[in-house]
Amino acid sequence: MGAFPGVRAEQQAVLEMWFPGATLVADHSWGLVERSVLQLRHDGRDVIVKAGGPDDHHMEREIRAHHEFVAPLAELALAPHLLHAHADLRLLATTFLPGRLIEGTPAEHDPETYRQAGRALSLLHRQSSRSGEDYEARADARASAWLRRDHRIAADVVDRLRAELARPAAPRPLVPTHGDWQPRNWLVDDGRLAVIDFGRADWRPAATDLGRLATQQFRGRPDLERAFLDGYGTDPREPSAWHRDRVREAIGTAVWAHLVGDEDFEQQGHRMIADVLGSARSGGDS
Repeated sequence: MGAFPGVRAEQQAVLEMWFPGATLVADHSWGLVERSVLQLRHDGRDVIVKAGGPDDHHMEREIRAHHEFVAPLAELALAPHLLHAHADLRLLATTFLPGRLIEGTPAEHDPETYRQAGRALSLLHRQSSRSGEDYEARADARASAWLRRDHRIAADVVDRLRAELARPAAPRPLVPTHGDWQPRNWLVDDGRLAVIDFGRADWRPAATDLGRLATQQFRGRPDLERAFLDGYGTDPREPSAWHRDRVREAIGTAVWAHLVGDEDFEQQGHRMIADVLGSARSGGDS
């Protein structure tokens, strides 16, 4: 087994114990963050290995998610099965799911895709619930912390965003969430959807998993939104709380994308900010 790209020596040593003689099939790494995503072949089957850098806290989340709430989806072939994990080394191995990413394919515009995605998300959310007594304050604190980092949000806009975060927020129950529920993390194989990449998974209000879709795929496509909610079974977005979620999501998107140099995603974040502040000015929360 040769050294794999982006894998530290101590991670390589563990991989040699997990998958002796494995060979590299494909490198699926994004290149924007300190993480390698590799498809390996071992004993005639393909596996996915994720190797994070020392500061890659998303790997901690993904490992925790697989231990806590991914397994029921994996049993239905809606997510990969956990094979091995080493939290201290930010190292994870799962089964390989066949199929192609939905983003950029005709399936991204097919209502049936969203009906299946809604159904899968409902299964994830319905597993458990816990009190969210301190969630809103913590989420506001994180959003405020983003605004203290380097970004290209205008000063007057920052003031308006801070004012939005200063408003009182009622507590909501928390459920297992994916954190990046959108077509770039969905696979389709013979018309059947599956979900990957639980690196942003955490306990959050259910509505937060609709944030990316509302900003992207649902814009101008109410049929996709209807199909998704039909699969999900209800609409988890309470208007005032949903507005707050959109404010936080917009801030995080614009700042994070700027920090990692993803200009297209950064522009999406600025559009999200404009949309949510425009909604606040008009008195609407949708």
